[in-house]
Amino acid sequence: MTEPSVKPHLSPQFCFTTGALRDFLRLSRSAIDDSITQNLNALITPGRSGFDPTSTSIRAPRTSSRSIDPHACQEFKDKVLFPSWQTRTDVLTYCAYVATSPDPDDPEVALREAETKKNHEQVVDERLDPYSARYFPREPRTEQLADLLRQERSIERIVRSRTWGLVRERCGDDFQDAEEALNKWKRGRDGRHT
Repeated sequence: MTEPSVKPHLSPQFCFTTGALRDFLRLSRSAIDDSITQNLNALITPGRSGFDPTSTSIRAPRTSSRSIDPHACQEFKDKVLFPSWQTRTDVLTYCAYVATSPDPDDPEVALREAETKKNHEQVVDERLDPYSARYFPREPRTEQLADLLRQERSIERIVRSRTWGLVRERCGDDFQDAEEALNKWKRGRDGRHT
């Protein structure tokens, strides 16, 4: 069975290193969600009576008769899918907290202040160059991180929706919504740990 995503060491530096943040999300999604068909196919129980050589002589149309054992499906969801989703949610939530917190260690504060001061001191004749009065200050890294997190949350919703559609189709799950199923799993898990 595929292993669930391992939560990275969470720190503001991890979040501000957007390459590391994106790599973690990309690798987690590719191991679990992008390969969901392969992960589900791996759960199908092979023939119980052994290999039948005549089974390869005729190509049979693809049917859903090779259903996945409900216990195997539930185990995959409980031990791989939902923990991976929860890990990504935890990372995105932590980094969102970092993005909305003050950032006293921002290395570009002095540079932004110097640019702003220079812009205020600049004398502009808009008759000669109407665009010279425009000033676009650099975004603080917290705003850049917040923008990235908005994009990643949108991607996460799309990925989960697609994955859950395949899980529902193959495992016959009752929940219509991926978040509803994840929340039920969290409630069950929290109930065991209390």
